[in-house]
Amino acid sequence: MKVRELGIDGAYAFEPEVFHDERGSFRSPHQEAAFGEALGRPLFPVAQVSTSVSRRGVVRGVHFTAAPGSMAKYVVCAGGRALDVVVDLRIGSPTYGQSRQVELDPEAGTALYLPPGVGHLFAALEDDTVMVYLLSAAYRADRERAVHPLDPELGLDLPPGVEWVLSQRDRSAPSLAAARVGGLLPQYADCGAAGATGVDGT
Repeated sequence: MKVRELGIDGAYAFEPEVFHDERGSFRSPHQEAAFGEALGRPLFPVAQVSTSVSRRGVVRGVHFTAAPGSMAKYVVCAGGRALDVVVDLRIGSPTYGQSRQVELDPEAGTALYLPPGVGHLFAALEDDTVMVYLLSAAYRADRERAVHPLDPELGLDLPPGVEWVLSQRDRSAPSLAAARVGGLLPQYADCGAAGATGVDGT
């Protein structure tokens, strides 16, 4: 498995070897040894596994969890194709406000690790795009937060020529600046402690 840092503090991409034969193909998007070697600890205890199915043009994000208790995520695309975007929303982080994009599809099997406090967005590039999320904490609607994905300050480079479909929640999400002024964004120091121990900080 190939492991590479994404340029967002604490975020990684894991690219498994793909084996092909007359039956099809096989890949292992999570391998504990590779994860442990990269981060110096095991993957967080998985509290919840979630999936989403989206048609082409759907954008979900930028989503994150309120602190304390920000969750870590391990994300893979199991069907279709997605442009996945990692956004550093942690105040005080050396990469605060920066983002990185990775195209995900089931053939490559690439998985992304997002530490606590890092925002997540994906744009479905094909119909029936299936995303699978391993989460370090159970979903709680009252803890979920969002930043507007089209905020110019974020400068997310979504592919042109697509009519993007956003939920009402994401359409009404605050800008990065408004979220910061409103005290909605996590503090890097708090998230760092959670990330170091591999738990959700609760």
